Amino acid sequence: MKGVIEAILFVSDRPLKVTEIAEVLGQDKKEISAALQELRTEYEDGRRGIAIREAGEGYKLFTNPCYTSAVEKFVASSMRGYLTQAALETLSIIAYKQPVTRAQISFIRGVNSDSVVKSLQDKELIAESGRLNVPGNPILYVTTDKFLESMGLRSLKDLPPLEEFELSEEELAELRSRISM
Repeated sequence: MKGVIEAILFVSDRPLKVTEIAEVLGQDKKEISAALQELRTEYEDGRRGIAIREAGEGYKLFTNPCYTSAVEKFVASSMRGYLTQAALETLSIIAYKQPVTRAQISFIRGVNSDSVVKSLQDKELIAESGRLNVPGNPILYVTTDKFLESMGLRSLKDLPPLEEFELSEEELAELRSRISM
């Protein structure tokens, strides 16, 4: 049973609920849950390259967190065609500041971000979540479940703290000196 569950998770493009797997296999939900937990333990104990984690309300295969740096290097080199630097910047702003308007995104980035926002919507990584109650009623944007799945996150709480990305005083001074050249 574990092999079948593993194969189903492998081919799925989204997290699968225990009930979905149980229904497809004609098995009891308890048996599926137990098999999933056994698989998770086997992956963790074996220090394998993949892991089974909860994502949203289901389970999905992800890369093992202990190999994050190698995977990040690979993804950064191969994702260049998928998400531009501008798209990554915009997506980061939305993820950390949501809900946020296009004007707020553009202000933070320092450039017009309309086309980038449209591109991220087309990729279904962000979505409209309403309107801000100010003159003009600008659209508010948030990240989607597809964003969470793509980034291997269960929720936005799993985002690294912004403090990890802050520059030290030395780095700020170096950056300022480069800008003033």
